[in-house]
Amino acid sequence: MQEPQIIPAHDLIDMSNQDNIQINLAYAHDVPPNIFGKIYRDDARLWLHKLLADIVVQAAEYAAVDGFSLLLYDGLRTTDAQAAMQESAIVKANPQWMEEPRLLSPPGKGAHCFGMAIDLTLIDGSGDILDMGTAFDFLAENSAPEHNPAHRSHPHLSDDVRANRARLDGYMVRASEARGTRLMLLAQEWWDFRLPRELYEGYAPLSDNDLPAHMRMT
Repeated sequence: MQEPQIIPAHDLIDMSNQDNIQINLAYAHDVPPNIFGKIYRDDARLWLHKLLADIVVQAAEYAAVDGFSLLLYDGLRTTDAQAAMQESAIVKANPQWMEEPRLLSPPGKGAHCFGMAIDLTLIDGSGDILDMGTAFDFLAENSAPEHNPAHRSHPHLSDDVRANRARLDGYMVRASEARGTRLMLLAQEWWDFRLPRELYEGYAPLSDNDLPAHMRMT
């Protein structure tokens, strides 16, 4: 059986200094919106696989036309970072987050460890984050739509929140269509957009040891 390939480092794009994009790499700081504690090293950067990076850059162009910018929270999350997150106090206090349908992926699972998932939101021309109904990384005790206000199908959202979520979804989906790459919108988390499983399942999940020193997350 053939060993899965490692995604080449040159296929990962540093999202710093992109037009109409701001970055708050959440897990590099032990302050809100991070609920897990500091996981990334101080000089960590937000990396995305080139296919997803192209979509995000295109979505930022669409958002700019309407006076908005993208705020990125997380992209590549190596298996080392996933393991550290799993060992955090808040996850140990909420083991249901690791159960199906999972709100957190164990090390080596999900799209983040391939750089093929992005967590993001929108900010307006004044620099204010749009109201999406919950903060980023709001993880409900019960992940079912009716109990989880972060769920894309939550039935009790205000009209403004619905409009803001639809605006973000629209920029991302429109960009994916323009780039010819299908995009998946994670149901449980309004902030999570990812490439389809068939694009990453042939690769090995990335650990920090798979990356050059300057690209490592932990």
